[in-house]
Amino acid sequence: MIEETQVAVLVSEAKAGRLSAFNTLVEEYQTPIYNLAYRMLTDTAVAEDVAQDTFVAAYRKLHQFKEGNFRAWLMRIAANFCRDYMRSAQVRRNVSLEALVEQPSFVLTSNGASPEDFTLRRELAQVLQATLATLPEDQRLAVVLVDVQEFSYEESAQIMGIPVGTVKSRLSRGRLALRDRLSSQRELLPTEFRLR
Repeated sequence: MIEETQVAVLVSEAKAGRLSAFNTLVEEYQTPIYNLAYRMLTDTAVAEDVAQDTFVAAYRKLHQFKEGNFRAWLMRIAANFCRDYMRSAQVRRNVSLEALVEQPSFVLTSNGASPEDFTLRRELAQVLQATLATLPEDQRLAVVLVDVQEFSYEESAQIMGIPVGTVKSRLSRGRLALRDRLSSQRELLPTEFRLR
């Protein structure tokens, strides 16, 4: 992880036309940008396109970035691309179960996991991603930024372009909706997380 002072130097060098500095920034942030796009859009190919579009747009608009949190600036560009994609007429609103099985979002494994544990965790991961995809986009973005990407409320507010209180409100509503929707899948949750 590059420190903020190093990021500031790389940004300034990239603004001066040094492509290798911008490439270093891409390497640093490509995974979180892709993860955000995937969690929002649930399609690996589209998430890859959004990540690429994010960096192309960032490179073109680099002169507009003044000072501040470069990571939050990039995430805001990615979030806007995700919103644009979700609002486009080309997007089908329903995701088939087959597509979710073919492209599982993540797999939770441990070194000593039995095949049964592995299967349950994989199924839980699929249910979590499918449930996350049912949230309204503003709540989904708040949950992805704070709970998945582990951004602070302040960074999330900066990325979303809204006040911190609104982030907390959307996050709360999103978490509540997830909990309600997952309550029918209690058997998949680890024992300590099962709702009673």
